[in-house]
Amino acid sequence: MLTVKLKPRHRLFCFSVKGHVKMLRLALTVTSMTLFIIAQAPEPYIVVTGFEVTVAFFFIVLYILRLDQLIDCIFWPLLDIINSVVTAVFMVVISVLALIPETTTYIVLGGFSF
Repeated sequence: MLTVKLKPRHRLFCFSVKGHVKMLRLALTVTSMTLFIIAQAPEPYIVVTGFEVTVAFFFIVLYILRLDQLIDCIFWPLLDIINSVVTAVFMVVISVLALIPETTTYIVLGGFSF
């Protein structure tokens, strides 16, 4: 029986550690947005989490289609780092604002899920 061992760079994105981390990030952000929508949180909470869902989904599709290897004029690791830093700043601000005492239980859960 002939088995072919793929090099790490040829491994499918969905089965890589990077893929698992990005999909977990997408799932947590979708959960937070859902909790904010259920709780009827202020619109900026929903908009920022919706924006982060869109960006995370964009990167997952980009890597699944291997467009990062076709478009080599962009340094993708740096773009990932910038995206992660901006996301972390937005989500920390939203999480802190969601924990203000005048909030409902769902808003607090949405803030904690980041």
